[in-house]
Amino acid sequence: MALKAQVLYDFTAEPGNNELTVKEGETVTVTNQHIGGGWIEAQNSRGDVGLVPEDYIELNKSPLPSFPAANVGNVASSDLSFFDAFAPASTQQNQAHSNGNDPWSTWNADPSAGSSNNWASNPEGTQTGKPAPVDSWGGAPQGHPQAYQGPGAEDDEWDDEWDDKSTGGYGESEPGDGSGLQRGGAHASMKIKFPGFSKSGPELYLLCKQIAKGKDKLPIYMGEVGPVWLYPESQLDCVVADPKKGSKMYGLKSYIEYQITPNTTNRPVNHRYKHFDWLYERLLDKFGSAVPIPSLPDKQVTGRFEEEFIKMRMERLQGWMSRMCRHPVIAGSEVFQLFLTYKDEKDWKMGKRKAEKDETVGVMIFTTVEPEAADLDPIEVEQKCEQFSRFTKAMDDGVKEILTVGHEHWKRCTGPLPKEYQRIGKAFQNLSSVFTSSGYQGEVTLTDAMTAAGKTYEEIAQLVAEQPKKDLHFLMETNNEYKGLLGCFPDTIGVHKAAIEKVKEGDKLVATSKISPQEKAVMAKRVSTMSYALQAEMNHFHSNRIYDYNRVMQLYLEEQVKFYETIAAKLRQAHSQFTTM
Repeated sequence: MALKAQVLYDFTAEPGNNELTVKEGETVTVTNQHIGGGWIEAQNSRGDVGLVPEDYIELNKSPLPSFPAANVGNVASSDLSFFDAFAPASTQQNQAHSNGNDPWSTWNADPSAGSSNNWASNPEGTQTGKPAPVDSWGGAPQGHPQAYQGPGAEDDEWDDEWDDKSTGGYGESEPGDGSGLQRGGAHASMKIKFPGFSKSGPELYLLCKQIAKGKDKLPIYMGEVGPVWLYPESQLDCVVADPKKGSKMYGLKSYIEYQITPNTTNRPVNHRYKHFDWLYERLLDKFGSAVPIPSLPDKQVTGRFEEEFIKMRMERLQGWMSRMCRHPVIAGSEVFQLFLTYKDEKDWKMGKRKAEKDETVGVMIFTTVEPEAADLDPIEVEQKCEQFSRFTKAMDDGVKEILTVGHEHWKRCTGPLPKEYQRIGKAFQNLSSVFTSSGYQGEVTLTDAMTAAGKTYEEIAQLVAEQPKKDLHFLMETNNEYKGLLGCFPDTIGVHKAAIEKVKEGDKLVATSKISPQEKAVMAKRVSTMSYALQAEMNHFHSNRIYDYNRVMQLYLEEQVKFYETIAAKLRQAHSQFTTM
């Protein structure tokens, strides 16, 4: 007997992964409930069979007779484009069909992406393979014992493929979750998370009766520029490299695993994208109220295994990890060190569970901050906070302008501009062919020079098309990182503003006997601690900003100089072939 099920949300199959496209309201027949990992095998009314996310369907209570299955491979597919992370929100949709050479334009997913692999296409336990044994207690079969799936793969939460099916960097909501966007097509819904958003208001920290003892402390001392974090003697760094394709669920599901090698141990560890996402969540929960945690690079549904996409994602993961390594609070944290240096599966699982049970999260992170100076003047702090808020807003506008202009320039360099140079080159060569037909003696030198000039402009067209990858790419990547980072600051600053407002209300709270005068004094002291953390973060941001923009502008201009010098040399060579009468 087979079960009928109602489809709750649209789901579009990914090519090469034995999935089944289904539409909301459609009725399907469940052919195997024991696939595992949050998936079931189902058959639609046309006889196609494939995998569907378990939470996308609702089983009917009464079983119905089963039907013969068709080939799993005949599943419908849909191409979900990966929209440009750099273009302004107002122009992204209009750029969906821009030049394919532009990495800030739509990713043109290869319909065969992920399908050409060496993993089994007819796994046991499906209608296309041998029946899988199910024990008398109704347990689901386990994954292939030789398929290493990364740290924590044996845990249910790691077997879930939600990270591979969402398109944004914020995770995915469960069915019926009011905080998510409605699922539709190949787009899974996303649970919106705001960087820097604490689990509770600042009063939880301001009014807590007792500060936890024995927690790792975050010292702040007064430097030349004001409050600064305590920086380590040696800078932590890591290399993200060597992406490899792996599989799970008898080869039904594929993923990319990256090798991360920290400079402290020089011993590589392996992580999937979902592990990076787990780290982001932990850092956001723990430090988001004090330290802006930029989001990870966006997720991708189709075309995830294309070489160019993997290269781009690895580069952006490298940028994100490098920025985290440069922050003294993040780099020294236990959860970040676990991610970089776990020894084995057991070590990872224990560290993971410890991190998930950490109670020093949200605004309670300020209980670990220890300023090595006197309390700050709240009025002065408020003024600096407002000034920094205005600066980050203005910088955010400037960064977005660079991204907009850069995106337009990239499209021009890979589209119309090379064509213009090619037209000039062709025109010179066409005129040269006319001169050749004149039959006039002494024409050869001129026609050869004209032809060479035409070919020079065709070479320049090629240089123009390739140049953005050498200079503009790095400028855009840096500004995109800062766009994400600047987007975190309003929430981080908002936590401090809310705390200052609470202290301002202190007199009213004392007058109404809601708090004691002693509690108000404690609140004021704790706001000073929060202000030290904010100013330390401001100074860290400015220090990194000066370093980053010095570096990227030098690189950009150096490459521009090389570019124009190469063009000038080619033009001089073409010029030298013409004789002076």
